[in-house]
Amino acid sequence: MAEQHGKTLVPEIRFSGFTDPWEQRKLGGIATFGGGHTPSMSDSDNYEGGNVLWVTSQDVKSHYLDGTTTQITEKGAKELTLYPAGSLVMVTRSGILRHTLPVAELRKPSTVNQDIRVILPQEKYYGQWLLQFFISRNKELLLEFGKTGTTVESVDFSKMRDMVLLTPSLPEQQRIGHYFARLDNLITLHQRKYDKLCVLKKSMLDKMFPKGGSLYPEIRFSGFTDPWEQRKLGEVAPLQRGFDLPVSQMISGPYPVVMSNGVGGWHSKYAVKGPGVVTGRSGTIGGLQYIEGDFWPHNTSLWVTSFNSNEPKFIYWLYSSLNLERFGSGSGVPTLNRNDVHDQLIGVPCNIAEQRRIGAFFDRLDSLITLHQRKLELLRNIKKSMLDKMFV
Repeated sequence: MAEQHGKTLVPEIRFSGFTDPWEQRKLGGIATFGGGHTPSMSDSDNYEGGNVLWVTSQDVKSHYLDGTTTQITEKGAKELTLYPAGSLVMVTRSGILRHTLPVAELRKPSTVNQDIRVILPQEKYYGQWLLQFFISRNKELLLEFGKTGTTVESVDFSKMRDMVLLTPSLPEQQRIGHYFARLDNLITLHQRKYDKLCVLKKSMLDKMFPKGGSLYPEIRFSGFTDPWEQRKLGEVAPLQRGFDLPVSQMISGPYPVVMSNGVGGWHSKYAVKGPGVVTGRSGTIGGLQYIEGDFWPHNTSLWVTSFNSNEPKFIYWLYSSLNLERFGSGSGVPTLNRNDVHDQLIGVPCNIAEQRRIGAFFDRLDSLITLHQRKLELLRNIKKSMLDKMFV
């Protein structure tokens, strides 16, 4: 991770032009600190119509904070400090500290409550670099300074102030900070695109399949005007329980064994010729799998036994639009009863060309979602690796 350089440590990866060893400094020597409290909630004048940002633990969900759940009035903020943009905020008292140590940079001037500590880097120290340091050492800091209370977890911030960290020169801090800021912006960009596509998919599944007995979807491709045929789902694409296959009898082979939560193994034999549509029957319900080739549906799943001359991909997306989780039963292990699903009245276009257009549309949308998901995973992995190698 790092190599010995005289009596100091230097990171594994550095920008060219920087060769000086990093210097030891206490956190309390490179920053000043602040806090806040909760204005009286019994006085509505502290909150109603307020526009002053007031940070609580529930607001620190990303590493950059430009808004808060609650705003307070000038009166409510009268006895609080308004911290400038660029300050760092850290959650030091919250149940979330069981899992992570939330820290973020303020994008706008803000006040804070008593569960937040504010870190204001001194002039020789760059806030973005310090933010990324906290991110890179999140787990270690939580283990070293976390306190498990009887009611709520907390961080021993007074002890953290005496923590010794290795710091580079200000120009190197700035290069490191700018690099990770650009990387964070890319991650945010792809996250927003991914989120928007997921919202679009949910909306289109709702609008491109008729609801409430209607024979016409709200949104339709041009050129298709005929009413859809209303039938029971069990008559269009009936489901059947999968087949028993104990793990001890599973022989490695080319055919996927599709369980309630997806492909759970591979077998030397298949039970059903593809393509197929499979959903969970017991354990995990609601998820759907489209299987191109021959497969073995496990007894924890339900599979479509016949498409009845309908387009298989259309049937897959039809089932996706039904929100199968709502049919789940059982207090312990969730179970999906196929008979409850079979009685549902659904609409089906008689024109196979329309079915194919709908299937192709959602396939393209899913491909875009997968693309941004993979880019997100790649960028997050790059960031994790570089945090490990660019900090000591």
